[in-house]
Formats: sequence, C-alpha cells, structure tokens
Amino acid sequence: MKIVSAAEAVSFVESGNRVFFQGAAMTPNILIDALVDRHKELKAVEIFHIHTEGSARYTQPPYRDSFCLNSCFAAGNVRDAVNSEYGAYIPIFLSEIHVLFRKNILPLDVAFIQVSPPDKHGFCSLGASVDITLPAIQTAKKVIAQINPQVPRTHGDGIIHVSRITAAVEANAPIFSHAPVAPSEIEKQIGKHVAELIEDGATLQMGIGGIPNVVLNNLMNHKRLGIHTEMFSDGVLPLIEKGIITGEEKEVKTGKIVTCFALGSSALYDFIDDNPVVHFKEAAYTNDTAIIRRNPKVTAINSAIEIDLTGQVCADTIGTYQYSGVGGQMDFIRGASLSEGGKAIIAMPSVTAKGISKIVPNLREGAGVTTTRAHVHYIATEYGVVNLYGKNLKQRAKALISIAHPDHRQELEKEAYYRINKTR
Repeated sequence: MKIVSAAEAVSFVESGNRVFFQGAAMTPNILIDALVDRHKELKAVEIFHIHTEGSARYTQPPYRDSFCLNSCFAAGNVRDAVNSEYGAYIPIFLSEIHVLFRKNILPLDVAFIQVSPPDKHGFCSLGASVDITLPAIQTAKKVIAQINPQVPRTHGDGIIHVSRITAAVEANAPIFSHAPVAPSEIEKQIGKHVAELIEDGATLQMGIGGIPNVVLNNLMNHKRLGIHTEMFSDGVLPLIEKGIITGEEKEVKTGKIVTCFALGSSALYDFIDDNPVVHFKEAAYTNDTAIIRRNPKVTAINSAIEIDLTGQVCADTIGTYQYSGVGGQMDFIRGASLSEGGKAIIAMPSVTAKGISKIVPNLREGAGVTTTRAHVHYIATEYGVVNLYGKNLKQRAKALISIAHPDHRQELEKEAYYRINKTR
C-alpha cells in the first residue's frame, strides 16, 4: 500500500470519472477536500454517494462547475444541489444500490473510503459504514483510502486488504459523531405508543432520531429483544447493558446485532470497536426482505413526511422537492409484514413544526409514494395508533382522522365525506 499526500492520492481521478464517496460517520473529507481543490483541472466528474457528513464543497460555487452529484439520498448538506441543475437523485431501494455497481449500470472509476490501519494480516476495517461501500470497493477500478487509527475496527464483512488499495493518506481525527438529542414531549408520547406494540422476543429495526430513541427508552421491562437493522445509534446501548437486547430468539445470526452502518456518539463507536456481538454487513444483506422475514416478530419503525387518507406514505419528498431518499423503508416494511408476528410501523408527529397536518386528504402534487397503501400497516402519532391492514378506504380515512391533530380533524372529515359522496 502506497502512502502519499492527499494531493497525490486524488491525482488518480480524471475528468469524466465517476467517483464514489463512503458516507455517514466514515465520510473521507480529507480526500474529498483535496479532490475539490483540483477543480480547475477537472471537468465532468460525477460524484456518487448516499448520506455524507461535511460541507460537500463539490456542490457549491465555483467547484460545482467541475463536479456533478448523482446521489441516492438527499441529506441536508446536498439537498439544494440535488434539487438543482448541479445534482440529481436516483430513486432506488437501499437493498438494490449494489446492483448498479455489480451489473455495470453505474460502473465506478474511483472509490474514496476511510478505514482503520491494517492489522497484522493486512486487512483494514471499513469501520461504521459498510452499507454500499463494500460493493463499491469490490467493483471500483481504483480505491483511495484515508487511513485513520480512530476508525473503529468492526466485525463482519467490512474489510479490505491493503493490496486492493491503490493509494492512501494518513489521518488521525475523530470520525463524525452525533450526540443524542433530548426528545420533545410529542416524540415521547409517540414513543410510548409504539413501545406498547413491541413484544418480548421481537427483532427490531429502527432509524436515528428522537422517536426511535424514545421507543427504546420505553423497553426497559422487555426481554430477549434482537436487532436486525439498516442502522442503529446510541439508544440501543442501555438495553444491551441491561441484558434486554440479547438476540437469542433471532433466526438470522442468533445473538448478533446485525447492521450495515452506525451513526451516533463516541460512546457508540467505542462499543462497536472490536465487538464480535455487532456484525456489519452490506445493505444488500441487511435490507434483503427474504432475510429480514426469517426473524421472528420483526418490528420495523419508520417515519413519514405525510400520509394521505388512503394510507399512501410519502417519506422522501415535499411535493417535487427531494428531501431525503427512498432508503430502506420499503425493505423493512415488507420484511416486517412477512415476518411471523411482525409489525410494520410508521411513526410521526401529527403536524409539522409550523402546525401543518401530516395526515392529508391527498399527497402534495409531485410527491413520491415511498410506501404504498397496500403495504402500510400501523400508523402512530402522539394521539394513538391505528392498524390499516385489512381496512377499506372509508375505514382507513376514519382511522387516520382519529389520530390526526384535533385542529385538523374537522377539515379532514369534510374531505373524506366529499371523497365518499363524490360531490362538493
């Protein structure tokens, strides 16, 4: 493995190349910044990634004249770019992004990654982000690594041998972290409602944020819980310490926490470092519906931007504005629904921060349907939980109105009446 300067490492990128960036806590910003500094000598370089951390200078003037973002997720640092002429969004399930690489639909010229120093056998760890990084490094023509001793060495499939690394730069800095945020009173209420749906022995999938962490906080009296998830954060740590999360009833990798990436505090990274209990796999595995459903009582907890009165869930756009991405919601909604005793849950506040109802007569014009009305089961707000499975359209509307914010129920009832009677 050749250790070079950052400028030399990024010199392997040529105009017209497609370059992959590892994401989340492992975003290799030393390499990214060095690449952006070359903007005057490059043109038509396509950047491909999902969620990254950092300023994303390649989406900002004057650098964006040399780089174009093609992303499968619109995080806050690239959201405006994705919705502009300088970027684009690819709607695709997280479980299927690997197909773009492995079937040469979007072949990769270069992959930028951040890894641990090699062990005595020459293997570096991909740390807290294996997700789509593993297929990226397996298929990219060149792999450029940022080697950092503060990257946790994780167990599972997230490894790369030094012989596969074209060039590397040295770094020594903490990886990106997010301290847990105190939940709001509304999130606490939603969390309590959702926690009541979770049974002993359930296998959990949850995302980051206030609601998942509150749900976990309400599980202190549960037993024999397991984790098979796309990602996890600090909320699981107290449950592991108290012996509540044991994974003993899981069918897939019994006793293991299965994930494809982790994002949280430094305490979380200390926990996953050299911990054989946590098994990191690529997203093609963690989000495979056929694998998810093999676990018992899979309880998937996801969120939404808005839900219409028929049960259609929009979780990634605000009208035509791309706000996030399809991600793994449908992977786990379907996997949980097919699991023996499983429960697919959409949890959200009843209104936005501006008081706009998130339960609506119709999705906004141009909004994407992330989860179809045929797939949706449980919906939770601070006003309760309803199960739409098996309900007709009239029954669904009535159920959803019952958990809408009281300020909006009358208007929703009028809209439901007009819809049923086809008159205004």
